[in-house]
Amino acid sequence: MAGKLKKISRSVIENKYSQSLFVRYFTVSILIIIVCFSILGLALLVFVGNYWKNEKTQIIRTNVLDLASTTGDVLSSNRMKSDTEGSLIMLCYNLRTVSRAVGADFFIVNSDGQVAICQESLVSDYLKTDEETGDIRCSIHSAYKFSDTLLNEVNRGNYCQITNLSGMLDDKFIVAAEPIEVNDETVAYCFCLQPLEQGVNTYVFDILKMFLFSSAVALVLCFIAVYLMTYSLTKPLRQMSYATKRYSVGDFSPRVDVRGRDELASLCAEFNAMATALATLESSRRNFVANVSHELKTPMTTISGYMDAILDGTIEKSEQTHYIQIVSDEVKRLSRLVVAMLNMSKIEAGEIKLNPTKFDINELIFTTLLSFEQVISNKNIEITGLEKLSPVEVKADRDMLHQVVYNLVDNAVKFTPENGEISLSAVADEKNVSVSIKNTGAGVSSEEITKIFERFYKVDKSRSYDVKGAGLGLYIVKTIVEMHGGTIRADSVEGQYTNFTFTIPVGGF
Repeated sequence: MAGKLKKISRSVIENKYSQSLFVRYFTVSILIIIVCFSILGLALLVFVGNYWKNEKTQIIRTNVLDLASTTGDVLSSNRMKSDTEGSLIMLCYNLRTVSRAVGADFFIVNSDGQVAICQESLVSDYLKTDEETGDIRCSIHSAYKFSDTLLNEVNRGNYCQITNLSGMLDDKFIVAAEPIEVNDETVAYCFCLQPLEQGVNTYVFDILKMFLFSSAVALVLCFIAVYLMTYSLTKPLRQMSYATKRYSVGDFSPRVDVRGRDELASLCAEFNAMATALATLESSRRNFVANVSHELKTPMTTISGYMDAILDGTIEKSEQTHYIQIVSDEVKRLSRLVVAMLNMSKIEAGEIKLNPTKFDINELIFTTLLSFEQVISNKNIEITGLEKLSPVEVKADRDMLHQVVYNLVDNAVKFTPENGEISLSAVADEKNVSVSIKNTGAGVSSEEITKIFERFYKVDKSRSYDVKGAGLGLYIVKTIVEMHGGTIRADSVEGQYTNFTFTIPVGGF
């Protein structure tokens, strides 16, 4: 476990600066925001451009119709006959007013396709005229000559197009025209030219400036928000990185702050739970090493001392049998410890396979109890409940259940004081059988009763009568019972009793 933590820690340190999650997340988020704003800006430009064209076309079209109607009324009025120059000046004023209001160029074209009147034809209330012909002329529009084909299209009505008039204009314009009729006869045409690119570019540029300003403010706020959010999101990961480095050197105290109820909070909670489990496991491991070292050292010292004493003659031959029995007991104690450790390793590796057979569980309890007959007799322990046991057939792994019963009886005998009592019972129904083994004695505290099935846990290590356990027996018992699809529980009252009850299905698992 420590090796894996060191590997994770080393990987985090190596990539801390080159592949900072905070920098990557922040950069990607900012790039996404910039791309989104760019797409929004482009879409806005296209929309604004099209909107400007549609609105401008509608405005031009409306004003062309109004000017054509007004001009037709002026040309057909009696005032035109009596004051021609005044009427023309009035038309020029109308053209100038509308041109400046709309921002386009409005003018009148005669039936020959020449510009007859425009806003430039008027200078200080006087018309510009050609000195030779006397015709109204303008230096700007004098070069314009509209073809008969174009005029025929205008006569059909509703003429409004984006064109350069077959090269007559330098660039594309919005061109709108309407025939001017007097007494149902077309006498002239009202034209309007609006530079397309110049007009739309100016309008779009103004909109773009407003968009860029507002976008800059929004981007700054987004940068700040993304920075804070990224920092907040990666903070638990930084804490995990720091905690992992501490775990790799054996310090399991750091924890990650858990905030909120989202997936990251759940991950932090699970990480803290893992840290607690690792700390507990490490503590158990250290205790286990200490316990096993003690368990191995004590019998080995005893065996070595007595064997040396027998070999060098320190112990009389008449007493050698007694001490050889002590050596034999210590060897058995070592054997049980090794078997327990091997069983634990096999259980955790999933190598143990159950071999279910049908047998009488009460007969198994009775035969197991016989193996403790000498110890029970020496401590004058009273056994009760045997007379109530009746045959109960179960389908289970006999050897495994023998280990369960043996460990529970062994604990009961070990912790029962002299002249104490051990009670046994087995209650069965159609589905399950429950076996209880209860002994009088010091009992187990409410704090420890919840931990006694954990690996390497020993109840109250200060108690001298628990010197032969390594804290594996009850863990193995619980695992075997659960492998059979059963459950096990313990209850105790300090100073009175301790009771273990396991329940398994009678028909197999």
